[in-house]
Amino acid sequence: MRLSAPRVPPVDLDQIDDEQREALAVCTGIQRDVTKSEGAVLNIFRTLVHAPKALTAFLAWGGYILSRRNSLSERDRELVILRVGYNCKSGYEFTQHTRIGLDAGLTEAEIEAIKAGPDDPSWSDADRAMLRATDDLTSDFHVSDASWSALSFLSDKQKMDLVMTVGQYTQVSMMLNSFGVQLDAGQELDPALDRRN
Repeated sequence: MRLSAPRVPPVDLDQIDDEQREALAVCTGIQRDVTKSEGAVLNIFRTLVHAPKALTAFLAWGGYILSRRNSLSERDRELVILRVGYNCKSGYEFTQHTRIGLDAGLTEAEIEAIKAGPDDPSWSDADRAMLRATDDLTSDFHVSDASWSALSFLSDKQKMDLVMTVGQYTQVSMMLNSFGVQLDAGQELDPALDRRN
């Protein structure tokens, strides 16, 4: 987390216009479990709705990444998303997807190992390969030949979905970090990601 206060504050839901209301209705209707926490609309969506058309387009693509149309298993998708959030130092992203990752089958020990990266000895070869490709993408914006070769257990579509998932969540992390989106009520920031000024 980079900022201790939002640069773009989340909207007051009692003060939104019809276009914003419509965008949030689509948002909560399509991704109810992701967009809401304990009945409240998450800060990411209350921030992005300042640009309702952008939010609607964002949700269409994000809906693909978080759906079964993404050919990565839910666990593998969350492994990659959490590594992106950690690499991008996005405390909000890492916090939200820790809960989602646990629900998708990651263990607490694996979430800790995600912070150590692909060289942690606890990873299987497949997990290590996905983490290494994620690191390539978030540092060099290209999967190296060696990392691509190590993904041979994935189909071409799964490799594409891995790259697209990393791209989506790198974008999300940049927005969260730059707009200063704060954690939602009841959430706790991982100390390793506390870079607030």
